[in-house]
Amino acid sequence: MSDVPGQKDKFTPELRILVASLLSMVVILAWAKYFGPKPSLQPPQTNRPGQTAPATSGPATPASPTTTDSQNRAAPSVSAAPAEAPIDVPRRSDSQERTIVIENALYRVEFSNQGAVVKSWKLKKYTDDTKAPQKCRDGSNPPCVLDLVHQQASQQTGGWPFALILDDEQLENAANGGLYQVSTSANTLNAPAEVECTWSDGHLEVTKHFHFDHSYVVRVETSVKLNGSPIKAGLGWLGGFGDLTVANPAPIETVTTYYSEGGKITNYPHKKLEGIEKWSAVAWHWQAGVDYAGIEDRYFAMAFLPLNGAAPGTLETRYWKAWHNVKVEDKDTPEPVPDVAVASSTNPLAVRVYVGPKDYDDLKKMNPPLHGLINFGWLEFVAEPLFHGLKWLHGYIPNWGWAIVALTLILNMLLFPLRISGYKTTLKMQRVAPEIKAIQERYKKYKINDPKKAEMNKEVMAIYSREGINPVGGCIPQLLQFPIWFGLYRALQGTIELRHAPWFGWITDLSAKDPYYILPLLMGLSMYLVSKMTPMTATDPQQQAMMKIMPIGMAAMFMVIPYPSGLAVYILTSSVVGIGQQWYLNRKHPLPAPGKPARGKNGKKS
Repeated sequence: MSDVPGQKDKFTPELRILVASLLSMVVILAWAKYFGPKPSLQPPQTNRPGQTAPATSGPATPASPTTTDSQNRAAPSVSAAPAEAPIDVPRRSDSQERTIVIENALYRVEFSNQGAVVKSWKLKKYTDDTKAPQKCRDGSNPPCVLDLVHQQASQQTGGWPFALILDDEQLENAANGGLYQVSTSANTLNAPAEVECTWSDGHLEVTKHFHFDHSYVVRVETSVKLNGSPIKAGLGWLGGFGDLTVANPAPIETVTTYYSEGGKITNYPHKKLEGIEKWSAVAWHWQAGVDYAGIEDRYFAMAFLPLNGAAPGTLETRYWKAWHNVKVEDKDTPEPVPDVAVASSTNPLAVRVYVGPKDYDDLKKMNPPLHGLINFGWLEFVAEPLFHGLKWLHGYIPNWGWAIVALTLILNMLLFPLRISGYKTTLKMQRVAPEIKAIQERYKKYKINDPKKAEMNKEVMAIYSREGINPVGGCIPQLLQFPIWFGLYRALQGTIELRHAPWFGWITDLSAKDPYYILPLLMGLSMYLVSKMTPMTATDPQQQAMMKIMPIGMAAMFMVIPYPSGLAVYILTSSVVGIGQQWYLNRKHPLPAPGKPARGKNGKKS
């Protein structure tokens, strides 16, 4: 670089060395990233866990260390088995597939000895949403007992409830396809009952022990050994979950996997779940520190729980989605299937499994409490008290529909003082309405952003101040109804107690929409009558028209959107009560004669 006379060189030797070093590092890093040799990567597996394979007749062949599983997973697999000579493990296998049924007053569970997995889990006290003249899934006529196992999805994906989850796919397929020996020769057992299933191919040996009692909780103990040494194994609920017969929304939209960690529940709907190939690509690991985990839909839940007395955070979980095809307009359409599994650092794995309804009181009594699975939404502080109040009334009024009517009457009586206050505010605003309208007429030629509009607002507020009027006072009773409506909507839609609860006549399910739209029509008509009887605070004709159109819009919403009919019962009852209350107020405090000039506080005409 040529020197400039009279100018000192800014680049000292030390600075030049530093810059050269930094540039060298940048070049090296860039070359390593874009031009350097890359480690060989195997493509991620798809459809893991795979289809269940039949039990092998010969010894299991250990997987090669170069397989995809051993490269992509951090946990030990077959290749990590001890190098010493394998221990002679006796073979255990049944000769043919058979079904074992265990039942109590609450459920009927069908097991298959192929894989020792669940093929059907029916809740005797609940029916699905199958409507006549359709047939039930088992060919019988409605009402159909609810089966929480999705048999079609399980058959397509090859995953069933209570399947084993291992870190090696070959071992997993062998264990889930083997014909297990069952400790009982009976085909049907009544709880309380113990069932033990064992299988071995000479290298891999599996034992599943089930304990059934009179509750919705089943105790499961699973032991897996390879060549005599225990290996880590998880227990999964695969193939989906919940009521397949719901129409709106689609069943998959209400199903989520979840886990609880530190008392906080984290939900994963299918849109947030990764495919099995994503898990394999980042190492097929277990998420530790979990209190409990499972899968749920709107009204039912399956939860893997630790044993009573176990410390919190002792379980580990995995959650992913598989795919199967469903018919949509006679076309095969892919649909996700959420799956979940748990494991622990101890061997054998011993867990309690809850499979049943999301009954608030029953879930709250469990250890750990599971009532957090009932989602009341962001207005939980409104929805939960409404639900408990409704449940308390149901203790005295056996019919849920009449309990909603009683709750409506109580809430409207509590809100009546506010209605009186709002009505008085409305009367004051009616009295000064000519003044307000005259002011608005004087300023109507100015645009909304014109400074003159601020002067108009000043004059209007001066009148309100003179008369002691709170401009929003007349709206408070209506505004308070909105959180009550939303809270009751969540309580009706998300609690098992209201599912399939009848009122009378054609209303056979208060948690579903009115099939004949009679309630929405009556609701819209009653709301319109209330609006006609209530004095208008607005002087703008467009605002007045909007207030009259609102009841029609509400009725239309209830026809288009599947809002619970129980919510329509509440709004209809509230409007009928409002008609009576407004009639009383109109007689007690009649409106001022039209055109009568308003008076100030000193009694002088304005």
